[in-house]
Amino acid sequence: MSGLLDTGFLLAVLDADDEMHKSCSEALLAESAPILPDVVLPELAYMVLKELGYSVLIDFLNSLHRGELIIEHFNLNDLPRAAEILEKYADSQVDFVDCAIVAIAERLNIQRILTVDHRHFRIFQPKHCDYFIIVP
Repeated sequence: MSGLLDTGFLLAVLDADDEMHKSCSEALLAESAPILPDVVLPELAYMVLKELGYSVLIDFLNSLHRGELIIEHFNLNDLPRAAEILEKYADSQVDFVDCAIVAIAERLNIQRILTVDHRHFRIFQPKHCDYFIIVP
């Protein structure tokens, strides 16, 4: 079963000192076909450069080029749904990337989200299923 990758989850995988590193790394290895929404990349790149440095980001980008993760593109048809989700959950201070992940999950009929952001992904009410399965 495929799962969509969120920023904080990948940051934990890349940061060996992160308290979630082990559980996130194991979850990623156990995932059959993890999917990286392209909207995660700018946010992740910013955080990796800020916290871990250029070499970690360069290694990660090279792993993407080698095809180690499937990249899914956020498309124009996802935009109205992401805006709808952003509006609905504005009081919870969700961000655009989370809303885009939900829109992509709905389009691809994916229930699994690999994230450390349980607070936001537990409140979302996806259209294609009753709730998201949050890993780890």
